[in-house]
Amino acid sequence: MKTIYKWLVCIAVCSLLIAGCTTKVTEKDQFSGFLPSYDGLQQVTSPSGHAVLRWMAPDFKPASYDTVVFDRLQIYPAPKPNERVNLQTLQEIQAFANDSVNSVLSQKYQVVRTVQLVPNGARAMIMRTAITGVTASNEGMRWYEIVPIAAVVGATEALTGHRTQDTELYVEADFVDAVSGKPLARVVRKIFGTTLKNDSQEITANDFKAAIRDTMRDLQALLK
Repeated sequence: MKTIYKWLVCIAVCSLLIAGCTTKVTEKDQFSGFLPSYDGLQQVTSPSGHAVLRWMAPDFKPASYDTVVFDRLQIYPAPKPNERVNLQTLQEIQAFANDSVNSVLSQKYQVVRTVQLVPNGARAMIMRTAITGVTASNEGMRWYEIVPIAAVVGATEALTGHRTQDTELYVEADFVDAVSGKPLARVVRKIFGTTLKNDSQEITANDFKAAIRDTMRDLQALLK
């Protein structure tokens, strides 16, 4: 009887672990609502080897544009810091990502902050993008809360003693033609930062800097 009980417990734990594996892309119930539409998104592999959800208009040719309207990355919805992710950390991540995006865009395009600043005769597209979540979850497990920004500890932690956590940054981006408003591309990306030692370690901007650099290389490739 004890042997049967042990097997039942083992099966239950394994089922939880299998069902709770961390997904490499943002799930539908984690979409923030920042994008006007999530239709047509498909999982692709970025040049840096990461899974990304993306939709692109069949006739989208980045080289046909010479100007990008980009103000800054938003934090959407309004940030709700907690003991793991404070407001300063969110602002530092936002600032680093803003500088990185501007650096990539300016290598190929003239970057202006508003449509009104687009030069006469320029062919411009608008890039809207937002950080939609920052969190940490048990490594190899699934988490279910993105707003407010939070760390969710799974039930199997007590059973397995597993305490290292993945840091995760969620980003959504929308590209449209500045004149016609025609959708050009949409991207939803789950960016993995460094691994934390436990569920009480604070998340910092440094946890994501290397991963953001990878993302910028993929942005550069997308707009090639």
